[in-house]
Amino acid sequence: MELRKRIIAYSYKYQGDYARITNAIKVYEPIDEVLNPWLLMVLGDSVYPPEFLSLKNPPWVLFYKGNINLLRLRKISIIGSRNSIAYAIRMTQHCIEGWSEPWVVVSGLAKGIDACAHLSALKKYSTIAILGCGIDEIYPRSNLALYQSIEKDGLILSEYPPQSGIQKNRFIARNRLIAALGTSLVVMQAAIKSGTMSTVDVALSLGKDIYCLPYHCDEVEGEGCNELIKQGAYPLTSVEDFNRL
Repeated sequence: MELRKRIIAYSYKYQGDYARITNAIKVYEPIDEVLNPWLLMVLGDSVYPPEFLSLKNPPWVLFYKGNINLLRLRKISIIGSRNSIAYAIRMTQHCIEGWSEPWVVVSGLAKGIDACAHLSALKKYSTIAILGCGIDEIYPRSNLALYQSIEKDGLILSEYPPQSGIQKNRFIARNRLIAALGTSLVVMQAAIKSGTMSTVDVALSLGKDIYCLPYHCDEVEGEGCNELIKQGAYPLTSVEDFNRL
């Protein structure tokens, strides 16, 4: 219990930074009392997602809102571009809402494909949003209503405590959690150079299957998907392909 208390205090002090928390634990750094009103789980707790234990840098602390029991269910990660095109949005909706058996959809609460995947999943079953900012931050603000819906009917996770602010590198770090939590990773839209590809790299390192929506040869928005299919990712050509995941 003493160690757990220390880890929580370090998480607040260092705003979820894995390396700095790890060092503080090693040197047994003094702690200040933390008045924590937030729901959280610590690495080693029985409710902590076992999927994260395969990561080189699993979060020491996860803050959450919503239904923690969703972590025990069948999950799939769905990602794609923030600047999504109509084809990708339409197919994301069509495929998720056409599932014969529901999955819990994991995504990152960003604009575009993430938001579409969350909304479609809420209609079908439920969803988990992993934030790249403090658990109390709603970013982008345009997803306020979606954030509130997931808090009510899904689950929101963040390794960053409240009042951590918004930093670009944290969204990149968030991608490893999205890649790890689902049994497979589905890419609905990706350019050749995009943050989506970093999530794919983590999923591949963890031995996850990658599924991609194929695009016409002249659609630059989907060049990343086509390239991944060339490298061995499974193409999604129908709802039936989703039902075989």
